[in-house]
Amino acid sequence: MVKGGYTTPEKEMKEIFYYLIFPGFLFSALVGLMAGWIDRKLTARLQWRVGPPWHQNFTDIVKLLGKEVIVPEGARLTFLFSPYLGLVSAILVAASLGRIIISPANSFGADLIVFFYLLSLPAVALIIGASSSRNPLASVGVSREVKLLLAYELPLILSIITVVIKSNGSLQIGSIIQQQMFFGSNIFSFSGALAFLVAIFCMQAKLGLGLFDVAEADQELMCGTLIEYSGLPLAIFKLTKALMLYTVPLFIIVLFLGCSLSPALLIAKYLMLLAIMILIKNTNPRLRIDQVLRFFWRIPTLAAGAAVILAMLGL
Repeated sequence: MVKGGYTTPEKEMKEIFYYLIFPGFLFSALVGLMAGWIDRKLTARLQWRVGPPWHQNFTDIVKLLGKEVIVPEGARLTFLFSPYLGLVSAILVAASLGRIIISPANSFGADLIVFFYLLSLPAVALIIGASSSRNPLASVGVSREVKLLLAYELPLILSIITVVIKSNGSLQIGSIIQQQMFFGSNIFSFSGALAFLVAIFCMQAKLGLGLFDVAEADQELMCGTLIEYSGLPLAIFKLTKALMLYTVPLFIIVLFLGCSLSPALLIAKYLMLLAIMILIKNTNPRLRIDQVLRFFWRIPTLAAGAAVILAMLGL
């Protein structure tokens, strides 16, 4: 049976390839783990340390796969289920976003909203899993993660609305890319530049880096939300974080720097965002959760609101 130029088995094999190989799980996990190594290596060099070898993150994942899974007494089923929820959502975003970059015609209606919510699911999965562990330190981490999520989501939404306005109200990422190809990247305007700066801080918070790693806070909470996880579930959470380190910057690039997405320029833009994240992480101390809330609900939210108004004025 032939449908759309491919037989049904061929389509199924192509979908499996997209989601599991390229640009799906294996490719995005590889890039994310290597980006994590660059982060660790540059951080070490800034602190006059040697840093880990390039394969350290891969070794850590393999080692965790062989460790025993310890389930806390009284933990609910969600303790073991939640890591898979975050991983699946990150894989869906990585594969679908990669396909749209390769061919903007693959975009589907309102996919921007779908991607936004899928990118929020890893944080929700972490909240659900840690809250079911019944650990006091994990509970503190969950409380901070919930407040962090509430803090950065509003300015991030306003930044995305700015992009939607500049793209004539389109919610399709493919249309947003094509709009920038014809009229230039969104960052090259007052509203786009302002929204991009807000998105940078929201990205830092969504990835739990630098200023905003309050939910794990190793020195205070001993990994906080992840304190009770071990073995396979912990490996899945670390893989999800690596996937997010790949997908979130890529999402920002598509929205604000989508004029040209050739492989060389895409790599250069990704490395630029990665360098910015590492710079912010290593030049600022961690904020308290009340400082995080005040910061996001004041400066980024007001700036993102101003970007929306400027976009409506055509600036």
